[in-house]
Amino acid sequence: MEEEVFLTIFQKVLVLTMEMCAPVLITSIAVGLLISIVQSVTQIQESTLTFVPKIFACILALIVCMPWMLSVFISRTNELFDYMRAFIG
Repeated sequence: MEEEVFLTIFQKVLVLTMEMCAPVLITSIAVGLLISIVQSVTQIQESTLTFVPKIFACILALIVCMPWMLSVFISRTNELFDYMRAFIG
């Protein structure tokens, strides 16, 4: 029984980690793809050109998604603490 609870806790932690990283990663991928398309069309082959827009886009994604991320993190952390109580006690 304890192994099932531990695996459930581990699964919840992994899902929470993916949910928290998803907005920033998706934003970074989308901005990188758009900049790569623009570079291909204009034939500008500068590898450092993608860094600054990606950084600004990731910061903007963090600012926009932070309230959602905090609320999800707090609720999931409370769920994880409940699972830990079942695991310990």
